[in-house]
Amino acid sequence: MSDPRAEFLAGERLDDVALFLADSYVSDERLEQFGDRVDDGTLIVVDGERGRNAFQAATGTGAMEFAKSAMSNEGEIAEDLTGGQCPAAGDGGPHTTQFVFAFAEGRNEEVGGIYADGAVVHAYAQCTCGTAFSDRWNVTEVATQ
Repeated sequence: MSDPRAEFLAGERLDDVALFLADSYVSDERLEQFGDRVDDGTLIVVDGERGRNAFQAATGTGAMEFAKSAMSNEGEIAEDLTGGQCPAAGDGGPHTTQFVFAFAEGRNEEVGGIYADGAVVHAYAQCTCGTAFSDRWNVTEVATQ
């Protein structure tokens, strides 16, 4: 039996997207039938089109528009996609990840940089403080840690 989450994190599901929805953001037990229950929410891995539609339905924002808004603000997103460290966290306010949207790109030596080293996970998160932020990493880095 396959494990979509593990396959996604290993860079084996390049046509899919991953969504983490925190319980504090969306509380709907029906989500569990589409993904994995994790400590503070649900992580779903589905084909790209369905995932983008699900993201829009859950957040009210288009997935790619959200990604573009988060790209300019680097933060740290957990490699299991279930949370992150908001770059504004030093202000003393509450900072909890509400949702994460992620996709993976295959190795691309022509582009260079981290793309030449293997598949790259691109992840975008929204914090309760309103800050959207992004992170990216090589799948090979995760697999060897």
